[in-house]
Amino acid sequence: MVTEAVTPQRTKWAPVAALGLAMLVVTSEMTIPAVTLPGIGADLAVSPSATAWVLLAYALPMAALAIPAGRWADGADVRAAFALSMTGVAVASVLVGLAPTFWLVVAGRLLQGAAGALIVAVYMPIITTSVLAAQRGRAIGFVITIMTVGAMAGVPLGGLVADLWGWRAVFLVKLPVVAAVLWVGLRTITRIPGRGLPRPGAALLREAVLLGGAVAVLLLAFEEVDGNPLVAAALVVGAIGLATWWSRLAASRPVLGLVRTPAFGITLLSLLAVTFTGGLVAFLLPYYVSNVLHAGPDVTGVALLFFVGAMAPLSAAAGALADRFGNRVLAVAGSAVSLVAMSLMLTLDESSGLGDMAWRLVVLGIGAALFNPAINASMLAAAPAGSEGVVGGAGMTVRTIAMTVAPAASALAWTVAGGGIAGFRSGIVMITIAVALGLLVQLVPVRRP
Repeated sequence: MVTEAVTPQRTKWAPVAALGLAMLVVTSEMTIPAVTLPGIGADLAVSPSATAWVLLAYALPMAALAIPAGRWADGADVRAAFALSMTGVAVASVLVGLAPTFWLVVAGRLLQGAAGALIVAVYMPIITTSVLAAQRGRAIGFVITIMTVGAMAGVPLGGLVADLWGWRAVFLVKLPVVAAVLWVGLRTITRIPGRGLPRPGAALLREAVLLGGAVAVLLLAFEEVDGNPLVAAALVVGAIGLATWWSRLAASRPVLGLVRTPAFGITLLSLLAVTFTGGLVAFLLPYYVSNVLHAGPDVTGVALLFFVGAMAPLSAAAGALADRFGNRVLAVAGSAVSLVAMSLMLTLDESSGLGDMAWRLVVLGIGAALFNPAINASMLAAAPAGSEGVVGGAGMTVRTIAMTVAPAASALAWTVAGGGIAGFRSGIVMITIAVALGLLVQLVPVRRP
């Protein structure tokens, strides 16, 4: 049941800082553990293909539980829910770091993903209970800046920790940060009177199984597209069946009603389409550098630093601009700049070098910096008070699906075109079309809050 949200009398930045660090912990767990896979395989005697579950076991519950967790968070005390989520991250990290067997590593990662979904669920509620409406873009931009800067340092720092103290230390080294974030959160996040941690009822559990299962099966389907297309097709059919079953539940009506609201639905569709730029970062650029330029992964890493380096410092400023000029203006501008950047990628060829990639990635980073805070604030503005958890869950689900589908679609475009520069450009065209769609839907005239 949707309840009226707490309206802050003034902006409190300490909870926003705690939220930013919490979101940094959550998002970094998607990528940093990649450096642990060889060590885990050697230490626990598992194959390289099996170690992929260290990453997948985290991503699946993060995506699958985001919306049900958001519905639960909308009825919970946001401070207590934040404390529960950070405690869950700490317990799961200890379990993974001390696990004597591989199955316990996977179990710990599943628990980490579930705790991460709770943090995502309280993301928007913390923003609305801590920040004045006129400053939400700035707050979201600040959170994105913390997450982006952390992403720049996270993977190399994780590699250094793994090299010095082994793979287990990668999961344990963040515990002091988690403890500090938990302490700040308990002291500064506004408590919502009359709420606690509601016990999930049968309806919510049923929703989590069906909707979460649909999202999880869909993500697994795209993991199988390249190697087992028939299995992938069967999984897609299964995902559609579970989603249809969920849509017939009474619990699905508030979520479906929100998505059907033109202002919110258009914003969500734009987020899905523009996030397809992840296909460039996750697939096309590494393969272009390797197969076309015949260079190593170090070149890809340096090139991507220009993307992240442009995005990080501009995100907070873009959030402030969104507060001043409007979320739609900044979201449209970000989509347009991203479209220009993807079009420029089409001019790369066999003779291009690091500098040619770098400045184009700077343009793409500027587009992402303009787009992300504004689109998040747009989703929040388009939703009724008291549904902030669902907003955050829907946004995370859509982002995760896009970041899974885009590399798979890019790989398919690359393969169909025969790889090389033709494959690269084929994938770029596909992503450019998606970003253009994301821009066009933002221009649809609908009544916006």
